[in-house]
Amino acid sequence: MAIGLLRGAAAGAAGSTALNAAAYLDMVVRARPASSTPERTVEAIVGRVPVSVPGRGAARENRVSGLAGLSGILTGVGVGAAYGALRRLGFRPGPLAGAVVTGLSVMAFTDSSMAGLGVSDPRTWKAMDWVSDVLPHLVYGAVTWAVLRALDDVPA
Repeated sequence: MAIGLLRGAAAGAAGSTALNAAAYLDMVVRARPASSTPERTVEAIVGRVPVSVPGRGAARENRVSGLAGLSGILTGVGVGAAYGALRRLGFRPGPLAGAVVTGLSVMAFTDSSMAGLGVSDPRTWKAMDWVSDVLPHLVYGAVTWAVLRALDDVPA
């Protein structure tokens, strides 16, 4: 099982990098600003736990921004690890289905977390909002699943 978790974590790291690249490319193509949703999510979490982010002004904002980025990486690596373990247990859909299931599940995890925290309400999103969310997550799924499949050929 440890091999599956480690391979999945590596695949999730690759997928997270691809997701970030897709999001940055979208920013370049559409000249859109970076999303503030990750930082707002961190703020919502901090508001619910007995921990605070130290500092004031720019120092605190920079820490929140760092935590937001780290939380995205942690989510991508964690979901990858889970799929690595599932793959080790025999969950082996084809390349397209594996990519779609992996991408949509990480998207569902992040979007439901934001909705549960009151940061965003996907029910109010416009079509372009959905496209902007779905495409990078499908890229994550495709890369994560491709790396998992490639690692099948590496001896344990």
